[in-house]
Amino acid sequence: MEKKFYTINQVAEMLDMHHKTIRKFITEGKLVASKVGKQWRISNHDLSSFMEMNNEKIDGEQNFEFSTHEASSNIVKKRINVSTVIDIDEIDKDQYMRISNTLIAIMNCKDPEVQNSTINVKYYEKENRLRVLLWGQVKFIEEMLSSISLLVDSTNLK
Repeated sequence: MEKKFYTINQVAEMLDMHHKTIRKFITEGKLVASKVGKQWRISNHDLSSFMEMNNEKIDGEQNFEFSTHEASSNIVKKRINVSTVIDIDEIDKDQYMRISNTLIAIMNCKDPEVQNSTINVKYYEKENRLRVLLWGQVKFIEEMLSSISLLVDSTNLK
């Protein structure tokens, strides 16, 4: 049986993600990859396993992460992470730059609420569409959605 291997850029294109996101998955151990010289290669089997694992999480498997709060009580806290995709239509390149730079500036703040959160911004110039992918705690997602709403509303006023 012939083994098929993909580059990071090929996987990013197949999954419609940024290549840095794929690198992050590899670094975090979520996606298995092999180093060939200075380049990463992902086998078809490892890519399929990664996609199946993530599809199971999306398709309703109960995947909760628990942590113990070691203060005065031994209460088990459920930590909830949320992912969302926001498509914003009728956005020109200048508006895209302003919105994405603002969102990235928010992400670069040292607020503990932002830690362990992810943002991926992609602009489809032919369709004048901005796609924002967010992953993080509920409060982070709420704040980012509110910021996006304000940014888009102020863009529409101009």
